[in-house]
Amino acid sequence: MLTCRNVWKKLTPLARASSAVCRQNVRRTGLNNARTPLCVPVAHMSTGPAGGGGDNLKYALLVGAAFVGGLTYAVVTLKRDQQRHQERLAEISSRRQKSAAKQAATPLQTEPPAAEAAQTEAHLEPKPEVPAAEVAEAAAPSETTEQSPASKPASPKLPSHAPYLLIGGGTASFAAARSIRARDPGAKVLIVTDEPDLPYMRPPLSKELWFSDDPSVTETLRFKQWNGKERSIYFQPPSFYIDPEDLNSAENGGVAVLASRKVVHMDVRGNKVKLDDDTEISYDKCLIATGGVPRNLQVIERAGEEVMKRTTLFRKIEDFKALDNVSRNKQSITIIGGGFLGSELACALGRRSTESGLEVIQMFPEKGNMGKVLPEYLSNWTTEKVKKEGVKVLTEALVKSVSYKDDKLEIKLKDGRLVKTDHIVAAVGLEPNVDLAKSAGLEVDSDFGGYRVNAELQARSNIWVAGDAACFYDIRLGRRRVEHHDHAVVSGRLAGENMTGASKPYWHQSMFWSDLGPDVGYEAIGIVDSSLPTVGVFAKATAKDTPKAATEESGTGIRSESETEDTASSAVASTTPSPAVQHKDEYGKGVIFYLRDKVVVGIILWNVFNRMPIARKIIKDGEEHADLNEVAKLFNIHED
Repeated sequence: MLTCRNVWKKLTPLARASSAVCRQNVRRTGLNNARTPLCVPVAHMSTGPAGGGGDNLKYALLVGAAFVGGLTYAVVTLKRDQQRHQERLAEISSRRQKSAAKQAATPLQTEPPAAEAAQTEAHLEPKPEVPAAEVAEAAAPSETTEQSPASKPASPKLPSHAPYLLIGGGTASFAAARSIRARDPGAKVLIVTDEPDLPYMRPPLSKELWFSDDPSVTETLRFKQWNGKERSIYFQPPSFYIDPEDLNSAENGGVAVLASRKVVHMDVRGNKVKLDDDTEISYDKCLIATGGVPRNLQVIERAGEEVMKRTTLFRKIEDFKALDNVSRNKQSITIIGGGFLGSELACALGRRSTESGLEVIQMFPEKGNMGKVLPEYLSNWTTEKVKKEGVKVLTEALVKSVSYKDDKLEIKLKDGRLVKTDHIVAAVGLEPNVDLAKSAGLEVDSDFGGYRVNAELQARSNIWVAGDAACFYDIRLGRRRVEHHDHAVVSGRLAGENMTGASKPYWHQSMFWSDLGPDVGYEAIGIVDSSLPTVGVFAKATAKDTPKAATEESGTGIRSESETEDTASSAVASTTPSPAVQHKDEYGKGVIFYLRDKVVVGIILWNVFNRMPIARKIIKDGEEHADLNEVAKLFNIHED
């Protein structure tokens, strides 16, 4: 109909001109019938015979042809418009079916907002007349009704602005959120994490969860601590958080978690970020707590898809679930790495091997377990302890190549040894996640890695960094980067305070701990590096000197939670004389001091628990000590 009207508008002037010429010729014909003129006018519009008969015929034919042509064009165009309209209806219908199927396959996907649904319904109603621009727009793919296969599920209605934006959903972010809310009770905090889970603690993934008797532990993620008390790995239940779409309207503020979303770009000048679904969120204050990603061996990465499919890089909840499944269905697992994570997993899987017959192998380039941290004599003792847990330990093992052959992984070492196994766990360290450094223009430390920040954990105006990704200036020990749970708690808490205007430097020395099962564990603080000079003072252990006994006394398996700063100032040296250790190579419990320029810069408490504030005070004082045996008495290691 639209086309027919346009054609008629174009033909109207021509038709009017033709009719005027015809009427003029008729008048001339009438005059000729009344009398014969002396001379006949010459027609200027035609080369036909005099009198205008040829002109009338041609104009009539022209008008008729134009009318027939316009009518034919209008009919054809209307048929094509109707066909396109039917195709559009079919396309929209199919999209709705695909969207329904996609929602059925993904229960967690939110339904489209009502406004979007109304917009979709509006497309289904045919309209008598639609401008050409609207027809072209309707023919384009609709973002509200269709998504590409690579796109993420439809986001909820997100706030366009967050006063406090925390990037990363780990321990540091959660600690910062609680700190912000403590100082600013009405604060509105948005946590953006690329993991599908709410904030949780990572230490139990390599410790207590492996010793659970609950067959559904991979689903519940609840575990019994060494003291028998049960808890979840999640810091808070879902009811603690508010929905992201309710953040702006929350009268008393709150903490919202936007899961399965990744920040891919930062606009520092504009104080805003872009997510992987192109959503933009502005902020007043921002914390980067992106943590790190597990490193892998290049020989494994180059080995091909079959080897990579049988390799676990242990870090997240899904890694724990996957490795738990492997340990129940495979005959052999090889752990590459002799650090904290590798040794903890080796002991955990070793205990399971006694029940299921699973072969557990641990290999590392050092001479003993945790050889980069512990002095050699203690590293060797720890290695024997791991072997007693049912683990086959290969020391000074440098991996040359890895291949997949005859349904087995073959690990060739540089000294010629060959290990055949079903699965590999690569526990060879962590790489700080600094993906945002380029777009944000932030500095990455060339020595330690991570975002370079000052003593207040600030990288730029309105931007702070905490946790594994922060390379901070320790006012006592210099520039450092720490990858432990307690540091994530301490740095996250400090960053949160500074985001609310505290302006505090990093002076609290964070600790870390590692348990080789319920019977042997240690806590450490400061710089603990086996290349430094060390002095160890040991005593005979009792039944109270185990991680299990420590948690029974403190009431928590996350031992850093039981610390109080007050304990350090009230430390009193034991008056009990130091008894001689009966067994020369029996390191039941003790204190190892790490020295730099005769000053204690690091301390390990070996099976000595709930004394960390004392160690913290010693490092904070930074004094030289003539007799470290006297200093060891502060920890009361010789008391039963």
